[in-house]
This record gives sequence, C-alpha cells and structure tokens, in this order.
Amino acid sequence: MTVRQSIVFNGDLGSGKSTVSVEIAKRLGMRRVSVGDLYRQMAQERQMTALQLNLHAELDQAVDGYVDQLQRDIAASGEALVMDSRLAWHFFTDALKVHMITEPGEAARRVLLGRSGPAESYTSLEEAKAKLRERSESERGRFILRYGVDKARLRNYDLICDTTRATPEQVIEHVIDVHQGRLGAEVLRAGAPLLLLDPRRIYPTEDIAALRGLWDSEFVGEVAEAGDEALEPLRIGYTGEYFFVVDGHRRLSAALQSDFPLVPAQLVAEVDEPVVGGTSAVDYFTSQVRSSVIHDWEAAHGSTLPLPAHALLAGDAVLAGEPGTGA
Repeated sequence: MTVRQSIVFNGDLGSGKSTVSVEIAKRLGMRRVSVGDLYRQMAQERQMTALQLNLHAELDQAVDGYVDQLQRDIAASGEALVMDSRLAWHFFTDALKVHMITEPGEAARRVLLGRSGPAESYTSLEEAKAKLRERSESERGRFILRYGVDKARLRNYDLICDTTRATPEQVIEHVIDVHQGRLGAEVLRAGAPLLLLDPRRIYPTEDIAALRGLWDSEFVGEVAEAGDEALEPLRIGYTGEYFFVVDGHRRLSAALQSDFPLVPAQLVAEVDEPVVGGTSAVDYFTSQVRSSVIHDWEAAHGSTLPLPAHALLAGDAVLAGEPGTGA
C-alpha cells in the first residue's frame, strides 16, 4: 500500500495557513496538527503574548525542545497528515512543503480583524504590522541560530503561495492540485520550487515599449479562458523582498489583463544566486527595475507596485502626479 504524502504548511501570521490547512485536511481525509495552537496555549498558560514567548524561547531551549520532539515523532510515524507549523518542513522529508506568504499590510489587517485571544491582540494596524514583523524576525533568528536553517529561503519549500488577493477556496484548490500532481509537476521534478504569485506583486524588468505582443487580444482571450493553471510558468527572481520577471512578461501581462489572483512561476534565482552570468538576483533587480519601468507598467495595467528604495533614490524617480517617461 502506498503511503499518501503529507502536506506541511509554513507561513507567518495572517497568511491564511490555518484556514487553508483545516479545509485541506477535511477534503483529503487527513489528520491535522497545529503547532501554532500549541504555542498559543503555552503562551496563555504563561500569561505571555506569542511574541513574548518567542523572545523567551531564544533563551530557554526547553520551549522549542518539547515542540521539536513532537514534530520529529510525528514525522517518523509515517502517518500522512496535514501539519501547520513554521518548522515542520525541516523535520519532514516525504511531504509537500508549502510556504504561504501575503503582503504585510494585508496580513496585519487579517490578524487585527480575526483576533484569537490575548496572545494575538493588537490595538492598531500599524502595531499589528510591526509586531508581526518583529515576531517573524525573532523566529527567523532563532531558527538560524538553533537549527542552521533560514525559514525565509524559498528553496526550503516545494510550493510558495501568495494569498494576498486569492480567496481561501482558490488557494485550497491550487494546493490540492499540486499535491495530486495536476499542477506544477514538471517544475517540481526539475527541483525548483513552484511559485503561485499574485501577478500584481511581480515587478517587470523591461521597458514596456520594447515588449511585443502584450496587447494581443487573441492571446489574452485564450489565457483568460484557459485559466491560470494552464499558463506556462513564468521564470521569476526573488531579492528576499521582491519578485521580478526574468522571462514571461507577455504571460504576466495577460494574467493581469485577465485579473488572475494567482499565476504559476518557477524560481530562477533568489538573493545572491545568479540570474544571468554572475549577476545576483539582488543586483539584477537593482539594475533592471527602474522607477520609469515600474510607472509605465502600472499605467498600462492599472496596477500599483511600491517603489523599492533603489528606485526612489535613482535620478529617474517619478513623483506622485508626474507623468512617467513612457506616458
């Protein structure tokens, strides 16, 4: 008898992993284990917030030790299950490792509106955003120091899913399709993470005037009719903060024109990995993604992309209310 593959979810608060993992466990008939629930219970028992418990865990290894052993035992049992945990990907080998992300402001809004008790209470959106970032960085530092692994590295995972605009149902269907081999199989066989990204959060790297076929209505119509899962995966780079196109501007444009909340992609390079030649993902992004490129892309697609720091400092930066160079 073939043992079904487990699914392990990682993601910061507000990414939707609890909602998604609960429903996927139901649909696939698997048991679900949530380490986050366990940590929240531990925090409440100690009359701490979740952030305070994280900071305490940096000094007291017993906090992580108990939870780590629990995850090791579950992974060794061979049971196929759904695991909601920020570190299960490190302990599980035969599992689909899913990392869920969302725009920080949207994550803070979700947490603020869906408070889960004293361990997760915030008084404002800005406080929620700041505390969630602090908590995530605390965990990241602790995991690097204690386990020698970086949870922010995308190559730790099989699937990265951006939930910023996608509904829970859309995310659930896509994750199940990946788990069942109906989506992204070739990308995963090649050893590259499969990305399901919000097309509105992907940066162009070429001047729109130099791109051909963006407004081919027949192609756009075919893409819209077939749906996002039928789209050939984009080739994407990642700076550690921003996603950008290496190859696939035409497909990205069609996804934007079709108002897809998700678009499939393959990770080409992240952070210091080379995109082309010896140019790292960070350096490639800095050299290619200029404010004029962003502005013209926004104007053409009715979308908005935050200006990265290097673009704000560049000489071609476009001020609010001013026309771009391609206008």
